Amino acid sequence: MDSRDTAPDSWEQEDEVEAPSDAQLQSAFTALNVNAKPFVPNINAPEFVPAFFQRGPSEDPEAGGNDTGATMEVSETLAPVENGETEMNTEESWEQKEEPGEAECRSGPYRNMGSAEDPQQEEMMEEEEEMPLPKVAPALPDAPKKEHVNVVFIGHVDAGKSTIGGQIMYLTGMVDKRTLEKYEREAKEKNRETWYLSWALDTNQEERDKGKTVEVGRAYFETEKKHFTILDAPGHKSFVPNMIGGASQADLAVLVISARKGEFETGFEKGGQTREHAMLAKTAGVKHLIVLINKMDDPTVNWSLDRYEECKEKLVPFLKKVGFNPKKDIHFMPCSGLTGANLKEPTELCPWYTGLPFIPHLDSLPNFNRSSDGPVRLPIVDKYKDMGTVILGKLESGSISKAQQLVMMPNRHIVEVLSLLSDDVETDDASPGENLKLRLKGIEEEEILPGFILCNAENLCHTGRTFDAQIVIIEHKSIICPGYNAVLHIHTCIEEVQITALICLVDKKTGEKSKTRPRFVKQDQVCIARLRTAGTICLETFKDFPQMGRFTLRDEGKTIAIGKVLKLVPEKD
Repeated sequence: MDSRDTAPDSWEQEDEVEAPSDAQLQSAFTALNVNAKPFVPNINAPEFVPAFFQRGPSEDPEAGGNDTGATMEVSETLAPVENGETEMNTEESWEQKEEPGEAECRSGPYRNMGSAEDPQQEEMMEEEEEMPLPKVAPALPDAPKKEHVNVVFIGHVDAGKSTIGGQIMYLTGMVDKRTLEKYEREAKEKNRETWYLSWALDTNQEERDKGKTVEVGRAYFETEKKHFTILDAPGHKSFVPNMIGGASQADLAVLVISARKGEFETGFEKGGQTREHAMLAKTAGVKHLIVLINKMDDPTVNWSLDRYEECKEKLVPFLKKVGFNPKKDIHFMPCSGLTGANLKEPTELCPWYTGLPFIPHLDSLPNFNRSSDGPVRLPIVDKYKDMGTVILGKLESGSISKAQQLVMMPNRHIVEVLSLLSDDVETDDASPGENLKLRLKGIEEEEILPGFILCNAENLCHTGRTFDAQIVIIEHKSIICPGYNAVLHIHTCIEEVQITALICLVDKKTGEKSKTRPRFVKQDQVCIARLRTAGTICLETFKDFPQMGRFTLRDEGKTIAIGKVLKLVPEKD
């Protein structure tokens, strides 16, 4: 440790210490190489090597100036999250540098401001950054943007969705160890020590007390090739409407299954949410499904291949019936959310599983093809007031930039984008698939409802109340006749709807339409019907824009039917 950094026993000693340091400095200045090349650090260096920081005062002013900029760049690249902490360290270094006396002042503290010069502070910074190593550096300005993928975690209540989400955030360095230790202590106090990982996503008190997610939790993490947004959907049947909102923003669904004896069975039986969620995800337009068989470390399972295969055998026929292709669209993998086994690294406990672990598998998936030159469509998920009106949603198509004029449908309010945040990072423009927060000018928060859509003025989305749709009745005890009321979930919009007329039945196998109008439809039948909503909503035909043309009908807390919009019926004046 440097003698200058320790507190002196008396002030006389302090003067003695100062003199030699002055002399050393003089000799250092005489041996200075004025023509030295300015130091340019390699920003992509794999490790934080603090050796070059020690040069501080012994460089010429120009090189020193460069060094500072470079140093700051390096430290920013390496620790994107701890901006606040580096500032704090700067202040400390000021105090420490003023103590040794004039000699240091002459060499100019400004030069060393960004760099962590003395070893003591070096240690402090390392302690601050006690995080798992795979921390992703922010992309360089000229680097191509990483592809955005929205992943929704679905499955029965208590299958371990939030815990897996929390564990992924920890493994990718998005939650630091210290925060998790704090959660662990708090959870232990409530005798819920296995819940601490889920608290990274379940942020409000009610969710933590009951251990049940209510609203769709949001978080994000990055891998080498992609940027992922986690949408942690609630599993409880009372909160299925929230889950539908989450699934409507997803590109990819992760169906979490609990392998524990008894838990898998309850989730998969008729009333369980495993079935309903898988079906709703398919209806919401999720094409690829990863089935994570969780809790493999449970004593009743103990990484048993037989139990894994048993779960798989029961799930495949059902998922096939829902519309997923078992060969192309579904991928099964075992894991343990609590221990993190097989999420990032392969585990020895499971020699029979030879595929990639979860995070590398996500990274290896093919890219989604999205057109950024289409019309702007951003269905609104949520809104709140914060220095203006802020809206949240996923950009389905088109691209949005700062200061752009857009139209809020169906009310036709003209709004201006003041600022754009993509996963809490401010940007100037956004491309399709990104989860955005927009601050808008020209509209009040009260005038917006979830389900409204931001469009560009040249190409507005369709609005209306009456439309014809093809419906598949999934589960309904009695018959459905004209005049039947239900709740319609279409993209992020929830609206009351009435079936005003049944037009014809459709044969499931041949697709032929019946010549006569049916008087009623019952479970497992497909029909074309005319529906009328209570208020005006934004929608498109399935053919033109699939994300805004598929819907679900729910009643009494159950999903009754799924369908797609075939034709919009213009209103009679």
